Amino acid sequence: MTGLDILQAMIDGALPPPSIAETIPMTLTEVEEGKVTFKATASDAHLNPLGGVHGGFAAAVLDSVTGCAVHSLLGPGIGYGTIDLNIKMIRPVPKNEELIAEGKTLNLSKTLGISEGTLRTKDGKLLATATATCMILRG
Repeated sequence: MTGLDILQAMIDGALPPPSIAETIPMTLTEVEEGKVTFKATASDAHLNPLGGVHGGFAAAVLDSVTGCAVHSLLGPGIGYGTIDLNIKMIRPVPKNEELIAEGKTLNLSKTLGISEGTLRTKDGKLLATATATCMILRG
């Protein structure tokens, strides 16, 4: 299966979601070549010592959308791994509110995939952005 096939099978329920989706509640909702959309919701399980949503929540969601955007362009048996993730936190992430995360591939070569991602509220407020570099792993 291609990366696009695998991701579409997860949306269709033919393949289970990855286990990280239990720790960080997120669901892949749309996929096309080079682009993905997730829904994610932080809860009381994701709070830092000050009672706000931990930055790791946004980081995990953005790592997922940027990586999956690259994955959607890969052929059968080709994998990837994030080697660099740069995140900018813009606003506090609200808890118990459905958020929208989008990832888009900017460039794909034989060895690297470069992508970007955003995390927004449903009304479009930008919470965090990321750029990622993924190493392409050929069997």
